[in-house]
Amino acid sequence: MPVMVCLTLEAALKIEVRPDWWKDFFDRTYLVTDARSVENPRLTSQEVDLLIDLLKLEKSHRILDLCGGHGRHSLELGRRGYSHLTVLDYSRFLIEEGKRRASEEGIRIEFRKGDARYSEFEDCCYDAVFIMGNSLGYSSEEKDDFAMLREANRVLKGGGGFLLDLTDHDALFQNFKPYSCHQADPDTAICRIREIVGSVVRVREVVHSRLRGRIKDRCYSERVYSQEKIKSLLECAGFRNIEIKKGALSRSGKEDYGLMNFRTIVVAYKQR
Repeated sequence: MPVMVCLTLEAALKIEVRPDWWKDFFDRTYLVTDARSVENPRLTSQEVDLLIDLLKLEKSHRILDLCGGHGRHSLELGRRGYSHLTVLDYSRFLIEEGKRRASEEGIRIEFRKGDARYSEFEDCCYDAVFIMGNSLGYSSEEKDDFAMLREANRVLKGGGGFLLDLTDHDALFQNFKPYSCHQADPDTAICRIREIVGSVVRVREVVHSRLRGRIKDRCYSERVYSQEKIKSLLECAGFRNIEIKKGALSRSGKEDYGLMNFRTIVVAYKQR
């Protein structure tokens, strides 16, 4: 089915997001629908360059990739000689996929399925923690986002660095597009319908295959934070020396990457 036909059929449909949508959303289809970001070696390499630079990562550091999916950033760090790497994510599929890729490349990474709000790691055991790819803001409750930030602070050593990759609040609202479609591959088209409710962007995603018809019809949401709000949350979670870098890693050109078009990088530190 042509992309524009797909959009026409779905544009009037309602967006109804389950509070726990993120528990089963990240499957094999996700690696296709979001391949332009999560299966993009050049972009991943750029993002890891930024991680190393801003967090001053050293090969001896213990590093936690929180909500890390299939570990694309940790895999790239492993290729560069970092060997004390842990990936935590809720998706069993992505964790198993990451294990498979690490094994194929001979890269040493600990992959663990778990909830980023309650990681069960020991206190003060990591030199650096990062959350990439807009992975904060999935929950229907803001308190869950705060719990993730507090957990990141808890597992960091004193003076350890934390990096957070967020949708740029102001740029998103100024350039908001309620509809988008793109061809993921010769067989698969993805259409997204979006709406803003308060500080939350809600999305309906419909995935069509030319050969198999509709593959997925599902909804998700993302809470978007202003600079003032995220700084306040980080301070309440125990972080200090907070730096906000607007526009870092943002996409140029006419393509619509949705919540990944405009990005803000936040770096903060745990008190010693």
